[in-house]
Amino acid sequence: MTSAVFDVIEGGLLTTVQDAGRPDWAHVGVPESGAADPWSLAVANLLVGNDPGAAALEVTLIGPTLAVRDGTAVTIGLAGADLGARIRGGRRLRPGRSHHVAAGDILEFAPDDGTAMAAGIRAYLSIPGGIDVPVVLGSRSTCLAGGFGGLAGRALRSGDEIPARHPRAGGPGTGGTGLVRPELVWPEPDAAGDTGDPDRPTTLRVIAGPDPGLDALAGRAWRVGTAADRVGVRLDGDALPDGIGGETTTLGVPWGAIQVPPDGRPILLGADHQATGGYRVVGVVISADLPVLGQLRPGAAVRLAATDRATALHALRDRHAALAAGAAALRDAAGWGALIDSAGS
Repeated sequence: MTSAVFDVIEGGLLTTVQDAGRPDWAHVGVPESGAADPWSLAVANLLVGNDPGAAALEVTLIGPTLAVRDGTAVTIGLAGADLGARIRGGRRLRPGRSHHVAAGDILEFAPDDGTAMAAGIRAYLSIPGGIDVPVVLGSRSTCLAGGFGGLAGRALRSGDEIPARHPRAGGPGTGGTGLVRPELVWPEPDAAGDTGDPDRPTTLRVIAGPDPGLDALAGRAWRVGTAADRVGVRLDGDALPDGIGGETTTLGVPWGAIQVPPDGRPILLGADHQATGGYRVVGVVISADLPVLGQLRPGAAVRLAATDRATALHALRDRHAALAAGAAALRDAAGWGALIDSAGS
């Protein structure tokens, strides 16, 4: 069962439907897609009782303006960067928590002085049950390069409707029913990484790739260039020694791969990266730090730190453990909320 929850008044800079992605189709050249910051997607979903990888809105820098449908009340989950979400004429909606919005409310993203230089570039907005768009190749994610998935393979625009899948009764431990859930707060600061201070480097841990040169990259100061999107992030900095950048035999490249073209300006591949590449690959950002990569703003300072496989696996286990602990805390909080509601308090 599907019902429209929001009418889109303005689509924002780049707002797309994203879920956990479609990683199993790279062998036929299909981009992985999915949330550029999978941690924040998971937090937003857990706040409203969804599975961590359910379809939600990924909002980039300048967010959309959404009108809540007449006769509809809904609880939304917000996570990731603070891009100034608010109810028009009313309260601010902070990330890392869920919020009730009423029929007729206008939800907009209007950054103020306190959010103009906030950490990160992407926010995630979830609704109970997840966003109901067709499943294509096992995912509801928008593939911009292929023009499929999400809402007709494109970003939101004026006149669109955002439909919700009929949620399971109450959701997994949420204490609510339908589209209305308890208002909850994520138990830890909701940030994949500190990317707000342009002069304070954000560290990305990197495992060495098939080509030499990681030590040279790790010893330099880098800044995110203006060429930064879901496909990849180009870094600007001092010139690298000869022989590091260049072309090589075409090979498969994963999310987080660091390619170095002949001009010596590294490219860190993002969620919408191509399946193969012909530039030298000197390293790969570890999986635990991909959410940090997905939140890098143009102009942000970046430091690449070489690490090993054991450290990378330990960091990933820590990520999973933190997510599981947060989900358990939300279930406990939702149970107390439901008990209070049933008592009429």
